[in-house]
Amino acid sequence: MRMTTLTKIGVAAALVVSGLTVAPTAQAAAPELSPGLLTAMRTAFGLTESQALARIEREHAATRKAPEARAAAGRSFGGSWFDQDQGVLVVGVTDRAAAERVEATGAQARLVSRTAAELDRVKDRVDDLSRAGRVPAAVTSWHPDPRSGAVVVDVQPGVQTAEVARFLAEARELGPVEVNTEGVTAPVPFAAGTVGGDPYYTGNVRCSIGFSVHGGYVTAGHCGGTGAQVYGWDRSWQGQFAGSSFPGNDYAWVRTGGGWWNVPVVLGWGTVPDALVRGSWEAPVGTSVCRSGSTTRWHCGVIQSRNETIHYAQGDVHQMAGTSVCAEGGDSGGSFITGDQAQGVTSGGYGNCSSGGRTWFQPINEILSVYGLRLLTA
Repeated sequence: MRMTTLTKIGVAAALVVSGLTVAPTAQAAAPELSPGLLTAMRTAFGLTESQALARIEREHAATRKAPEARAAAGRSFGGSWFDQDQGVLVVGVTDRAAAERVEATGAQARLVSRTAAELDRVKDRVDDLSRAGRVPAAVTSWHPDPRSGAVVVDVQPGVQTAEVARFLAEARELGPVEVNTEGVTAPVPFAAGTVGGDPYYTGNVRCSIGFSVHGGYVTAGHCGGTGAQVYGWDRSWQGQFAGSSFPGNDYAWVRTGGGWWNVPVVLGWGTVPDALVRGSWEAPVGTSVCRSGSTTRWHCGVIQSRNETIHYAQGDVHQMAGTSVCAEGGDSGGSFITGDQAQGVTSGGYGNCSSGGRTWFQPINEILSVYGLRLLTA
């Protein structure tokens, strides 16, 4: 009997949870890290092993504190982020009474000028401009930034046309807007043509598996449409897309068969042990995150944004998370994890793993909720 496993390709798992602030498991001890993930973090951030472990420990505590701190902030919640310098969760609030409640949870409170809900509404209005066809191609993405109290719009440098100026003027009429041009280039989905490696294939597209679920796995929506047939790393039939959404979203799930089974790990690529995944707590902005993909394997960086809209040539994709992690063609659909907690699947970005770049992922808990999936955990 042929023994073909998803471990060969690279999968991870998470528990099913809905909502923006999630608590998929009981309060847990410190995350268990694979040597591969630890090595990737040390390389990305220039840390010793003890420093990397201490960083993950602090981020682990902040991630679990975030839901309680957000609830304490109530309607004055102005967003949250992890402060790497201080090693603490910071929660923005718009009044001092809320600040006292937040600090009672052990998080640090910071007075901000606008609530997260207000910034989200401004960002949604910019989305409406895009739906009306009024966002030029030189504008690549936009997201609410609680630290600056504005919606940050990324614009390709050197493309300050009259069309861009008109769009920015319109956007600023909707609310506070800041412009970023540093390192910005046009984003693209990270699917690739069929080349070698440890991928899955559909048509002439190569992508990476994200997270294993009961009956299959989740991945990126731009990799294939509903009903498309999927073939594994060895070109044997693996299954078919049971659901897919792109653009608008960038998620999909594949129902597997033909002797393939599912395991709750992220692939160690044969040189280190596979990384077990034990939940899907949503990590705050500012925490470290690592990505596994069939082209570039392990790379790490920092979560830079949440609820970001990406202005792909194929159409906008909403509610994404932006990171400083690099990726390349064929990494699409691959796993993003923080510690031992699944975060999402690779969508696209710009740059590469030689010169660096920016990458977005589709958050995992939304995928689970939309398709009613239950993921595997160790």
